[in-house]
Amino acid sequence: MAVDADPTPGAPPDTPDTSSGVAVLDRAFAILNAFGLSDDRLTLTELSRRTGLYKSTVLRLLGALEHGGYIRKLSDGQYAIGHQPLRLATLYQRSFQVGPAIEPLLQQLSRDLGETASFYVRQGDHRLVLYRVEPSRSVRVSIRVGEEFAIDKGASGKVLLAFTETQDPRWDEVRERLWAVSYGERDPETASTSVPVFDSTGTLVGALTLSGPKGRFDAPATIDAALASLLDSAKRATIALGGNGARYDASIAKLKESDQRA
Repeated sequence: MAVDADPTPGAPPDTPDTSSGVAVLDRAFAILNAFGLSDDRLTLTELSRRTGLYKSTVLRLLGALEHGGYIRKLSDGQYAIGHQPLRLATLYQRSFQVGPAIEPLLQQLSRDLGETASFYVRQGDHRLVLYRVEPSRSVRVSIRVGEEFAIDKGASGKVLLAFTETQDPRWDEVRERLWAVSYGERDPETASTSVPVFDSTGTLVGALTLSGPKGRFDAPATIDAALASLLDSAKRATIALGGNGARYDASIAKLKESDQRA
């Protein structure tokens, strides 16, 4: 069946087929990146529209991506992500070598506090959800593994910035107390608390985070309970990764003193 070679109206014009190898890879990546987190499948027309490539070009690249396992062609003629990205995502998670230490703690945090527990890492100007566990309750903060958010919003972003941009005075307080909170910064209905996890060299690994609806996080006692659990969990994770767990003791002690005064 012939394929219309004209690009979708309004899309930027395609470039000639005499592309370098790097340009071809860029086009292939553009097709993969056209799939959003909520896209289970996309049509050829939609892929052409989102990438700005001719349908004929997209079709050729889809064939190569399908052969490599990165794309699946479905029975209705639409396209979905294949199995290979899942394998690469697993390798990506494993490269941090924190899964065995972090995942059980996330499960316990979510179970004990009834909120979404997640672990973020920094990727440039974004924070990426590397692991997450959601509670069974119907009203909860829902995020996906692999989802990215701007690093300048949210408690986890503050923690990641504080311990990767160590000369920035804006994060002195976060570095001193080892925690950060946010209310409605990314989502007006969401609040979160976050603490850092370190490795054997004292380098930041990521941010251990609890998120929930603001209505459940508006009481100081609730925040204090979340912070106490997070600091204890981060200490355990840091020790498991060969780091110095004692660096959390002062923060934990100050939080307990604050609770007693209250």
